[in-house]
Order: sequence, then structure tokens, then C-alpha cells
Amino acid sequence: MSGLLAPGFWGTTSEELDATMSEDLTSGIDLLLVDDEPDFRDSAQQYFVKRGYRVNAVASGNEALQATGAQQFDVAVVDVHMPEMDGVQLLEKLRISDSCLQVIMLTGGATVPTAVASLKAGAVDYVTKPIRLADLDRLIQKAAGTAQLMRENTQLRHVLQRTQPKTAMVGESNAIKRINHLIERIAPSDKPVLIEGESGTGKELVARAIHANSPLREKPLVVINCAALPESLLESELFGHEKGAFTGAVASKPGLFEIADGGTLFIDEFGELAGSLQAKLLRVLEDGVIRRVGSVKERRIRVRLIAATNKNLADEVRTGRFREDLYYRVNVLSLNLPPLRERHGDICVLTEHFLGPGWKMGEGVMRVFEAYDWPGNVRQLLNALERAKVLAQNTGTITIDDLPAQLLCNEIVEHVPVVGGNTDLDTLNRVHVLSVLKQHHGNKSQTAKALGINRRSLYRLLEKYGTMSSVKGPLTTT
Repeated sequence: MSGLLAPGFWGTTSEELDATMSEDLTSGIDLLLVDDEPDFRDSAQQYFVKRGYRVNAVASGNEALQATGAQQFDVAVVDVHMPEMDGVQLLEKLRISDSCLQVIMLTGGATVPTAVASLKAGAVDYVTKPIRLADLDRLIQKAAGTAQLMRENTQLRHVLQRTQPKTAMVGESNAIKRINHLIERIAPSDKPVLIEGESGTGKELVARAIHANSPLREKPLVVINCAALPESLLESELFGHEKGAFTGAVASKPGLFEIADGGTLFIDEFGELAGSLQAKLLRVLEDGVIRRVGSVKERRIRVRLIAATNKNLADEVRTGRFREDLYYRVNVLSLNLPPLRERHGDICVLTEHFLGPGWKMGEGVMRVFEAYDWPGNVRQLLNALERAKVLAQNTGTITIDDLPAQLLCNEIVEHVPVVGGNTDLDTLNRVHVLSVLKQHHGNKSQTAKALGINRRSLYRLLEKYGTMSSVKGPLTTT
């Protein structure tokens, strides 16, 4: 566009401008003005600078690209009709370089095809000249708010990605290397995944790793534990309900399938799913539709399902406790996590990982860890170390006396070395008492006889060591 414009063309009088200037200034907005008409460009720049904007005004698309290459803007006001590069072409390039930049298209001769093309290319608004600068101001402020929210969301996603635990499982054993390799191969697919393994082996960690490495990583990962809820409540949590569907349903509520739409739903303790819910879940996997409790309306969803269980589902199918058709629907891709006792060499690696920098292991502690069978797996190891860190926080060194009693009920504690007097007499007494108790399978009468003390003295020792309720196996008296 070229040529001089008559005063007042832009619809803002000097009185209106002065009145606007008396308002609180809008600060913090970086604005890019792109228009080859100098009258509008200069008057708009003057207006928005006085309003508190940081303004860069340019006359062409190439100048605009140079400006965005050197500075980040919140909003760009772009004229549609410009030589060399029109506004729609510039819009497409701007959106590629900065997806959060909000672009308002401005034209003196609006046409439907141009408006449609602008909106399809990502313009937040499309307005025609003449326009009052005060009206344009309101559009820019709204667009700037959107840009700020988008940048904050992007920043939060990056923060979460940096603060979340590593997607690979910690360990150097061949068993864990195989699991990490399977995660890499499984993640890009959208097929259901079944994760089997004992409690505490890291099934949820694996589910999060699969989601974090999948094309759905920007979408939600929703987690639910079947064992934590009764059947009636679990159905409502998964599928949602309508108002009045049951007592207490005072409002409609979407289920977790709806919340996870487009992303991943992780169902833990999958083997605990009741038979009626198994049938409903099968339909979701087959048809991709759900129906809220108390509703006849079907809703189509697209969710990747990851299921985890500490049961052997194949055995559950054979005994009739789990539907065979659902089992095969879920067991498309599968992982079986090894227990910690089979992850040779990983206990030391995990201990260093959980302890973090600045902590030391005292004499004999790692021998106790290596000898223990860890029925609670990695979760139990983590809990034991957290307890030990609390007890040893003043020294920075984990000793045998800081460990839970159940770890010490093992023959290895009989051979805890005494090096330089580092192991005190009370610790050795505690280790010896627990070892003898284990040898006699928790029988206190036999233990007291072997120790050469009476049962009352043994009770006092067990109370002193805090082991009355934590020693493995029954405590018998005969």
C-alpha cells in the first residue's frame, strides 16, 4: 500500500489518543508492526510506545523476519497486502520460527479467501482498515495474554522433563539392559502394553518411560490403581458418570479415559479388575468408545493403554479369574520385570543412585545388602536407605545400626568384620541376637537357651533393638 492518508483515517482522534494516554500504561508486551504504509506505521508505533509497549515497526516481510531472528515478540500486527512477500506468506514463516507468536492480520480490502487462508495459517485475528487504534490495542492485549500462557506452558513442560526421573531404569545388569532396550522398541508404538513383575520392581517407572519416549509424550499420562478402589467407584473413575447416576453423584464427571484422551492411561494392579469391568474395558479396546455410568451417550476416545500386574495373568486366565479375550487384547506388547534378587550387580549401583552425593557406606553394610533377598524389591531398598539416611544424617555415613532389623536376620551378619574398632559392641550384640533368632526360626525359648539367657532377658533385648514386630518369621515360645 502507498500514498498519503487523510487525518483520522485510522479512526483515532487526538482527543481519544490523549484520553488513552492518561490510562495506566501497558508494559511488558513486545509488539512487531509490519506495514508498508508509513502513515499507519508511524502513528501506530507512536501510539503503542506511549501505551508502554516495546515496539519494532518495519516496512516489509524480509525486515520482519530479520527482526524476529534477533528478538522474541509476543504479538505481530501484519498487513496482508505488501510487495515482494504478502502478509499470509510472512505469517506462515513467522509461525514456523515461533509457534507462540500471536499474529493479527490487517487489511484494507478484506476478502473471504484471504481471511480463510490467514486463519488456516495460524492468525489469531483478522481485522479490516480503518480500525481505531484503541480497538486494535484491546486485540493485542488479548493476544499477548495467549502468547504468555503458551510460553509458560512450554516452559513448564521443559521443567517437568528435566525434573522427572530418568526414563531408563537404573542398573548395569543384563536383565535391566534388556528391559531398557525393550522400552526403546515399544515406546514408538500406540499398541497396548502389559507389564508384569513383583511388587516394587518399578512397573510404574517403566510405564512412565514408555510414555515419555512415545509420540504421545506431550499428551497426558493418567495413572490409576485398581486395588485402591472398590468396584463401583473404580467404574466411575474409569468411565465417568452423569449427574444422578447413583447416590452422591451430584454433578456429571468425566472418567479417566476421557481425561487421558489423546494420551496414555496406566492401570496398575490390572489383575485385580472385576469381571464386569473387564468386559467394559474390552469394548473400549475393541471399539474405542466409552459410556459414562448412567448415560446412553457413547463417546469416542483414543487412548494408549499400559497395564501392570504383579500376578501371572496367563495363570489367572487358566483358572478362569481373568478374561482370555481381554488378556490377549492387552498382551500385545509385554515386559516382565526381574526381581532385585536376580539383578546381579545392580544393588550397589542402585544404592549409590538413591543415596546421592556426600554419603558413605560403613563397614559391612554392602555385604548385608548383597546377602538379603529383598522381597519388596527396589521399593524396599529405597525405603531402607531413606530410613538409614534419617538416622545417619549427622554423620553422613550409613552403618549397620542404621538398617532395618529385617535386613540383619541373615547369616551374613555373623561375619561382619571388626576393622579398627569401627563396629561397636552394641551393634555386634544386636547382630548376634538376631542371627541366633533366625537360626531357630523365631523360637524365643530355643533362642534364649542358645544365648545362655532367660526368655525375659531376650524379650528386653528384642524390645531394645526394636525387632519385636519386624523379625522375619513367627516368634514362637515353644
